[in-house]
Amino acid sequence: MSLTRRQISLAGLAALPLALPGMGTAEAAQRHRTLYIAGDSTAAQKYADAAPETGWGMALPFFLRKRLSVSNQAVNGRSSKSFVDEGRLDVILQAIRPGDLLLIQFAHNDEKDTDPTRYTEPWSTYQDYLRLYVDGARARGARPVLATAVERRRFDAGGNSVPTHGDYPAAMRALAREERVALLDIQALSLALWQELGVEGTKTYFNWTATEQDNTHFNPPGAIAVARLVVRELVRTRVLAARDVRRLDDEIPESWITWPQATA
Repeated sequence: MSLTRRQISLAGLAALPLALPGMGTAEAAQRHRTLYIAGDSTAAQKYADAAPETGWGMALPFFLRKRLSVSNQAVNGRSSKSFVDEGRLDVILQAIRPGDLLLIQFAHNDEKDTDPTRYTEPWSTYQDYLRLYVDGARARGARPVLATAVERRRFDAGGNSVPTHGDYPAAMRALAREERVALLDIQALSLALWQELGVEGTKTYFNWTATEQDNTHFNPPGAIAVARLVVRELVRTRVLAARDVRRLDDEIPESWITWPQATA
């Protein structure tokens, strides 16, 4: 769901720079920042009609201090291309402020080579579109952060967790090195986590219900687990400091996840 004009105004008021010339460290630490998420359905806000499906972006605030808020602009079914073509990146760039963060995760829908509105080629158009996010954030004094796409639940006959994103993670890693952008390698980390959990254990993290066997989208435990991976990577890459995060080693109750009613 895109930002409304009122939300843009509120984000602009709330998202102050992390540090300004002459500002002390203690004062800078209290500045309020916003972390924007540009991505697809694996991260997106879900509503009551979709429960228990849960985007990992819904769980991200549980691990962040209150001075760092989350604006989850990820939308179901979007690729790096369609998100831009629909004007969704422009809306974020209208609201983002110096010191804010733009976390970018795409690939699931970029891979759909039969859909020209979404398809990108890993080593050309995919990287070209990602540069629009990186350059747009930097031009506004915000920090871009690239995140390789979280893995689907897929195992081979031997019970090995199988990668499903082709060359897209490698293309993003190469772009991150070229552009000197922080990279959260969620694809590799989630693949390892699914391997650890195994064929049956992973079912408790994905949106498996009595009527649906969904190997792409998460339920509350899965979304919480992926959000924890994201925040740990944000700390490891020094995008965030230890003082910015909380509860990294704590149990997060599933009841903290809620699904609001969708609004028109």
